[in-house]
Amino acid sequence: MKDFAAIDFETANYERSSICSVGLVVVRNGLVADTFYSLILPEPNYYTYRCTQIHGLTQADTASAPVFCEVWRQIEPLIKGLPLVAHNSRFDESCLRAAFRVYQMDDPAYPFFDTLAAARRALPHLPNHQLHTVAAACGYQLAHHHHALADAEACAAIALEIL
Repeated sequence: MKDFAAIDFETANYERSSICSVGLVVVRNGLVADTFYSLILPEPNYYTYRCTQIHGLTQADTASAPVFCEVWRQIEPLIKGLPLVAHNSRFDESCLRAAFRVYQMDDPAYPFFDTLAAARRALPHLPNHQLHTVAAACGYQLAHHHHALADAEACAAIALEIL
């Protein structure tokens, strides 16, 4: 796969629609063509301790951030015609669909490819298939795990290696 968009969402709480940040890496002809990162005002707008513990974001970080539909208007032209790739794509796809529902947006049903499933097939010898482990096995050092853009960059590197 040489043309795709790797995407990663972080959520504020256990509601899939509570996207609080997004990272995107657009790959064309096997090269990174563009990146995008934004904080997002989550819906519903509250943070659980566990989610903040994972990604470090709080309500103060996103208090003045745009809502999802405003951010998606910036992302949409970047990914036009591209499949989406995510590590554990079931999570990211469910977040995207939940946000589309909450904001009453049309769901274009983007095709999703999963680097987690691909890594389990291609790299069965790994001790686990977490993003940082698979990225390292593919020669990519993930420095800021759970930052949406850093995770999308790692996912893109994995996809280029094994998809």
